[in-house]
Amino acid sequence: MKLILRSFFRGLLFVVPVAATIAALVWVFNKLDSLIDVDHLFGVHIPGLGIALMVVVITIIGAVGSSFLARWLVKLVDRLFQKVPLVKLIYGAIKDLLEAFVGDKKKFDTPVLVSLGEQVGGEVLGFITRQDLEWLGRDGSVAVYFPQSYNFAGNVVLFPKGRLTPVEADPSEVMQFIVSGGVSGGGVNPEAD
Repeated sequence: MKLILRSFFRGLLFVVPVAATIAALVWVFNKLDSLIDVDHLFGVHIPGLGIALMVVVITIIGAVGSSFLARWLVKLVDRLFQKVPLVKLIYGAIKDLLEAFVGDKKKFDTPVLVSLGEQVGGEVLGFITRQDLEWLGRDGSVAVYFPQSYNFAGNVVLFPKGRLTPVEADPSEVMQFIVSGGVSGGGVNPEAD
């Protein structure tokens, strides 16, 4: 009976992550594919055509975006969205988040260890997102983002620079390590365990 249970749990450790990953990818694919209703345009359902069309349109907008007229239009829309109270909050947060991950000014590229002090004795991994907090009256402090494990959330905490230790590691590996709760990333070889 122990052999059967052990085999079941080994199978579970393989099947659940694979099935959940495939299900999540299929769900995301279907949601993105359905954003553009190409079925009505062509009269037939072609899986992936909505995503392909979306990629083409975004790429064309990016290429045209370097022209004077397009830059003027982008600035106009940006100014308009930045003036409407609720829209400003949503638009600004999404724009800043995308810029942090894929823009020219990536924000999650400086991993650090933060000392929690002698009484607690622990350290926390995070990413410096702002070096200058003088505008908050916190000169000499930095903003550190702490992603949460198994979650797409996190906290920003302000710390004196002296409590930080730079981490000489690939930022994406550090993020993977944190988000996975410390079980992956950081050069971990699951087959070696």
